[in-house]
Amino acid sequence: MYYNEKNLWQIEQKGFDERFLGKSEAIMALGNGYFGSRSSEEEAYIGEKRDTFVAGTFNSFDENEVTELPNLPDMWGMEFLINDQRFSLTQGLVSNYSKRLNLKNGELSREFIWELKDIKLKFKFQKFISKNRQHLLVSHLELANLTDRAVSIKRRSGINGQVSNEGSQHFTDGEKGLTEGKFIQMMPMTTGSKIQFVQTVEHKFDVEVSERPETGRRAFFMNYNFELAADCSVTIEKRGSVYTSIDNDLASHDLNKIRKQAVHELQNIEKLTYQELLLESQLAWQKIWEKHPIKIESENFRDQLAIRFAKYHLHAMAPAHDERMNIGAKGLSGEGYKGHTFWDTEVFMLPYFNFTHPDIARKLVTYRYLGLDGAHKKAKSNGYEGAQYPWEAANPFDGEVTPVWGAADIVTGQSTKIWSGFIEQHITSDVAFGIKQYIDVTGDEAFEVEKAYEILIDTAKFWVSRLDYIQETDSYEICDVIGPDEYKEHVNNNAYTNYTAHWNVTFAIDLIQKLKSQKPDIYDKLDQKFNLNLLTEILSAKVDKIFLPKATADGIIPQDDTYLSKKILDLQKYRNSDGVDSLFHDYNLEQVNQMQITKQADVLLLMLLFEGLFDKEQKLKNFNYYEPKTTHDSSLSLSTHAILSADLGKLEQSYDFFNKAINIDMGEYMKSSDAGIHAASLGGIWQMIVFGYGGLRMVESQLRIEPHLPKEWKALEYGFDYHGKAIHVELTKDKMTLSKENDGHEISFMNKGQKYVLKNQLTIKM
Repeated sequence: MYYNEKNLWQIEQKGFDERFLGKSEAIMALGNGYFGSRSSEEEAYIGEKRDTFVAGTFNSFDENEVTELPNLPDMWGMEFLINDQRFSLTQGLVSNYSKRLNLKNGELSREFIWELKDIKLKFKFQKFISKNRQHLLVSHLELANLTDRAVSIKRRSGINGQVSNEGSQHFTDGEKGLTEGKFIQMMPMTTGSKIQFVQTVEHKFDVEVSERPETGRRAFFMNYNFELAADCSVTIEKRGSVYTSIDNDLASHDLNKIRKQAVHELQNIEKLTYQELLLESQLAWQKIWEKHPIKIESENFRDQLAIRFAKYHLHAMAPAHDERMNIGAKGLSGEGYKGHTFWDTEVFMLPYFNFTHPDIARKLVTYRYLGLDGAHKKAKSNGYEGAQYPWEAANPFDGEVTPVWGAADIVTGQSTKIWSGFIEQHITSDVAFGIKQYIDVTGDEAFEVEKAYEILIDTAKFWVSRLDYIQETDSYEICDVIGPDEYKEHVNNNAYTNYTAHWNVTFAIDLIQKLKSQKPDIYDKLDQKFNLNLLTEILSAKVDKIFLPKATADGIIPQDDTYLSKKILDLQKYRNSDGVDSLFHDYNLEQVNQMQITKQADVLLLMLLFEGLFDKEQKLKNFNYYEPKTTHDSSLSLSTHAILSADLGKLEQSYDFFNKAINIDMGEYMKSSDAGIHAASLGGIWQMIVFGYGGLRMVESQLRIEPHLPKEWKALEYGFDYHGKAIHVELTKDKMTLSKENDGHEISFMNKGQKYVLKNQLTIKM
């Protein structure tokens, strides 16, 4: 990939290589939160992933497969015959190839010169998914004949339903046809969830063409023929829309009315040019870029580019339109993890939205409220009470959707069981933590009263039913779990799990007592659901007996009961490899389970999220112990280490983590993003900059700002929302200036143990 310091709003691929299609398809993906597409080439290639997904439209292929986002019939593809020669970049001579994503307006462009025999043409493709018209996609092609004779061009384009999710076909064929003689429409329906889709496209030319419709199984195309004279060009547009029967912006969900609305939308924009439609979308993107922009004065220009890359994708994948949906681990950019939502949202992405777009954050946390029924279902099926959140979530009411079986074991050759859906249970306290952080940052009292209290109490109810009583020690342990380090399965007393569960229960006790004394009407309402007196007795009887792993004589918090007694392996070979999981070329998971090898931050993540529980010396000792044993095979790992090492004064090491983190997708390893972009790592980029170097943090419900810039940075500017007020921060090595509107409201925050009050503007020497 190519990055230009003179254009920090663009990522570019120079030169075409069929071996590495997945890289640009994913990192240049288009989207608006309602739907998204990989940026596949218009013409087809072996190995491509031609994916388009609509958020929340999950379906199971059959009863033996878990639900996933279905890959829609393709609306972007085109085929060309030039003088009866099939156009492909794998044939002939290709020059001046450039594929670019404009982060500022969400437009993808691709241009090149193609020569074959006596043919020489210049192609310029442009396309975008509209940010302001959530159902609309637009594609534009300018094709120039650079030869001294006319060429014959045949173009085949339409809607192709002969695509799948790695072989799983999620749609019935459905109706298809031409409406009003020019609008191609297909109405596929998901096989299990029975979601009806309406896909519509039309084609526009600025030359006379002959046309012929072609229909087939799961496909409808139009064939266009025309002559392109010497030294002349033609402009071709393809406009399309996607609607579904679960859309919340429809006046009616009747299929015929949706079909008419889809056509009506394209008719309404008939007189608008490609550039006018793009400008509309660009203005919607501009509102995002204008809100709390981040400016970095760095020796390395890619630092500034990285945060724009991250923010673009976070807004391309976040379902700002609908609280029934959340963000998948790959966003809308690929089939990886089936579109499912993980703890990635609460721990890695939600903080960005909490502090910059609280309206979107509210949708994301409301999704977890809607998921209470699914969480109850999971708890009950496991013999527990309360709300046990699923490790992987799809539709909020579905409950657990984690696949049971994964890749083959390198030693046995048998499929590996995926235990996360059964025993990776920290997700429940992660959800509670995310809810609490949202309330602390936004001050959203309506959500707190109507939804948050119930989640926080219900999750605590789960934990006390989950605890294992150990008679010999008169304590409660949490046995047979997986912590954040997924290389350690079936462990007892994972520190992260135990501490976060203890926090969840403690907070619920305090909350119930507060409601009883200060908000009796709310208490009474919740009491009808939970029998709060009895629940409080149970919570209080167990909370102080929850086993919390204590530091060894060397100051190390054991990751679990057996981690510190396991064999130590030199990981240098694996930590320096380009791809992840290189460890499993030599060992299987059972073998790795018996070594002091950590996949991602575990104890260290605990020390970052609950930093008030540990002093700096403890954090430093544990950082120095666990980091060398960490492979960082998860994209969630590097940002945690970057922030924590910055807190510990290890700024050189922190900046090294930062550089590795921003290159998870943007880096030169061309297979990094084949399954889709790493959504959590994008939230991590924002956190490294704002939490790590900008020093912003919520610590025990108190705002704290303690910056520490790396030596490579001269200055940093960022902004955030706090309790409905916009605050701007400017940092240099020697001072910090905060400003807000002088509206009579005061914002208090901590800096190095001292409390400050911001009324309008305040400067603090560093």
